[in-house]
Amino acid sequence: MRSGRLCSTTHYTVGRDDVVLAHLNHRLVQMCLQLLRAEVWAVWGSRKLHRITARVIPNSMAEVPVAVAHGRLVVLGGDNKRLHEELIFAGGELREGRFTRIQQLGRLEQLVAAGGDQAVSTSMQDRLRALWPEHRGNLLRALDARSADRTETLQSRLDDRSGKEIATMHAVLDDLGKRIAAQLTEIDPQLELFSIPEKEQFERDRGSLQRRLAELPNENADEAQLIRARYASPTPRLFPVSVTYLVPERLAK
Repeated sequence: MRSGRLCSTTHYTVGRDDVVLAHLNHRLVQMCLQLLRAEVWAVWGSRKLHRITARVIPNSMAEVPVAVAHGRLVVLGGDNKRLHEELIFAGGELREGRFTRIQQLGRLEQLVAAGGDQAVSTSMQDRLRALWPEHRGNLLRALDARSADRTETLQSRLDDRSGKEIATMHAVLDDLGKRIAAQLTEIDPQLELFSIPEKEQFERDRGSLQRRLAELPNENADEAQLIRARYASPTPRLFPVSVTYLVPERLAK
């Protein structure tokens, strides 16, 4: 994130040295997500994060105010493990009180990026507050539609990840089987030099290795089935987070 606004990696990072990309499992990202979740679920009156704002955009960007809803999209696998998480947004123009969804995600990204730190006038804030009940439902439905579209496009990526996880698992277990088999082949002790307790311990160790080697084919199949089941029917969960109004400069006064 930057300046409290969502950043698209494909739009904001080209030629930039003030944006840092971090993996979802990075500790800093996890801390940010924990703070975000805490604020989302905080009781009214104790929240430190404002979930609605209005910002000014250049007159050339839009003729009328634009409402943008941000949401947290979480995709869960069949075993309820988190497969994917991201912030998404959807929005549309408010023309004469009517909401018209902006279908082109690229244009919506440009509008969000154009929002500066300048706040709109109190009178405009009051007007937007009065209009909220009229476009609230349509705005949330636009966010739901964006969530469905994003989940659909993620399916192929999740399928690829499932295949890679299965291939990696097979490679690890196959390598383990080869090392166990090699270890069993190389073991050729002179048992007559061992004491009885040592011989018994050696047989137990060898028997344990043989059992482990025999279990690997079934383990390979079971683990592959678990991975396929995890990715078979991903379930999206959408949590609306905030609303941003983008008001052309000539209307913001």
